Amino acid sequence: MVTTEETITLYRPVGPKELALIRDSGFRAFPPRLPEQPIFYPVLNEAYATQIARDWNSTSAQNEYAGFVTRFAVRAAFLADYPVETVGSRMHQEYWIPAEKLDAFNASIVGEIEIIAEYRHGRRVDEASAPPR
Repeated sequence: MVTTEETITLYRPVGPKELALIRDSGFRAFPPRLPEQPIFYPVLNEAYATQIARDWNSTSAQNEYAGFVTRFAVRAAFLADYPVETVGSRMHQEYWIPAEKLDAFNASIVGEIEIIAEYRHGRRVDEASAPPR
């Protein structure tokens, strides 16, 4: 018997260092949080992730002037324990996952984490020239 489990599509803007760690996981997990990062913030829509990747990550020397938008599916049953947080306009919605729950979050990812956009110096890089997986 085949069953389907409900998932929710989420997005995460990342810089090149975090992307390298995601790649090292086989595109299956996000890396552990640093001590000064007690919360993991996946976002609910592509527009919000794009705004961060384009306007913040890709304009920062710390991120080597690069930002990436990732997309992935998470089991809805896992996310049911966390309310959606709005941190600005209605577009700015995210989940706040405590760092100590990141392993459980990663275990709830269904399929691979995809790179859906790349930004350099505030501009989108054409998909044809995006970095190879």
